[in-house]
Amino acid sequence: MTRISILDTIQNIDKEVEVAGWVHTRRDHGKLIFIDLRDRSGLLQVVFTPKDEELHKKAEKLRPEWVIKIKGKMTERPEKMVNPEIETGKVELKPIELEVLSESKTPPFEIDSDGKEIGEENRMKYRYLDLRRERMRKNLQLRHKTSQFIRNWLTEKGFIEVETPIISKSTPEGARDYVVPSRVHEGKFYALPQAPQQYKQLLMVAGIEKYFQMARCFRDEDTRGDRQPEFTQMDMEMSFVEREDVMQVNEELLIEIVKNLLPDKKIQEIPFPRISYKEAMEKYNSDRPDLRKDKEDPNLLAFCWVIDFPFFSAEGGPDSGGEKKWTFTHNPFSMPNKAHTNWLLKKEKIGEILTSQYDIVLNGLEIGGGSIRSHKPEILRKVFEIIGLDADTASKNFGHMLEAFEYGAPPHGGIAWGFDRLISIFTNEPNIREVIAFTKTGDGRDLMMDAPSDLTSEQLKELHLQVSKKK
Repeated sequence: MTRISILDTIQNIDKEVEVAGWVHTRRDHGKLIFIDLRDRSGLLQVVFTPKDEELHKKAEKLRPEWVIKIKGKMTERPEKMVNPEIETGKVELKPIELEVLSESKTPPFEIDSDGKEIGEENRMKYRYLDLRRERMRKNLQLRHKTSQFIRNWLTEKGFIEVETPIISKSTPEGARDYVVPSRVHEGKFYALPQAPQQYKQLLMVAGIEKYFQMARCFRDEDTRGDRQPEFTQMDMEMSFVEREDVMQVNEELLIEIVKNLLPDKKIQEIPFPRISYKEAMEKYNSDRPDLRKDKEDPNLLAFCWVIDFPFFSAEGGPDSGGEKKWTFTHNPFSMPNKAHTNWLLKKEKIGEILTSQYDIVLNGLEIGGGSIRSHKPEILRKVFEIIGLDADTASKNFGHMLEAFEYGAPPHGGIAWGFDRLISIFTNEPNIREVIAFTKTGDGRDLMMDAPSDLTSEQLKELHLQVSKKK
């Protein structure tokens, strides 16, 4: 006999079936023992009676989270025993055979609650137990369905998924890199990607034209509540497009996700409102405005686009006793607005130059950002000059990009969604840790794996490294 899922037992009334899973709860009512058996599809009530003495004795020993396999006959529950709270609430299993596959120690916390009453660090340490709870399972299921929907939808639109490297070159892109020492090339290092930004632009030079990827990204940032050292982006790039083309594709995709996967959710306004950065700051004092008309409604989704960002922001200046310096507000690879291209090339009115950047905001949180990219080397070189990179440094860090643009680069643009954040909003979770299977603390520790950890002296020697610890 082949095991079936608990949910499939509904279709097998008066038939013998085999099911397997975890003991969710055990209730001893004198002569009757009730077991709620759990697998990933749901719960099933199993009723042991004293008629089969040997089977009844086995059931007496069962404890929560033991893994068991049961063969038995599916029957309809008595009308008074129907449980409308679960999908299998009209049926139950009368067992014929019981096999204990694995015993369990008493879990450090309850599995049958939503887990919000439990200390988060304890949940992280025993994440494999925490993921057994229904809320976490549903979060991961929605995450899977959303990524699957994105893949299918974009594929139908002519996009292809391309995986880009995880170990690459360290380049200044706004955040601190995680670095990886090379064993073979002594004293040299790879870096983990903050984003696939440069690779996806190079894919446009390569003629791919429509690319996407569910990309893993890594940033060694200081402790921040709703951030993770590694996270997932839905990354996209398109050739021969303008800003409106990219925004239209992404707006349509987001609407279709909500329509197909989140029937309880309502989008407040379609098409999505568009607000300039200047208007957002003046009216809402934020470039991530929460436009919900009813902020108490957990199923209301208020999307909006924020556009026309300043390309550069000033650092230092007379007030700090130094010369004014400029840095990019998003990334150095964006194109300026067409009307401001000459300002950039002449390095005039730098603080007034607007970029082709666009952010997508949902309920007061930025869920994605992108731009039309610079595909001309002279524009990219001028950006590097403005932010203070001399020609040698620019060539060392970004020479591969500058050279690639000399070989016929098409106009292109794209976007990256913060996929974890999007799913956390969809599931009404307070932070992204609730929608990531194996998560880390705000300061980057993996409590389950006890990472980061020390290396042995042999490993350090092999990697040509020495560790100097602070006193």
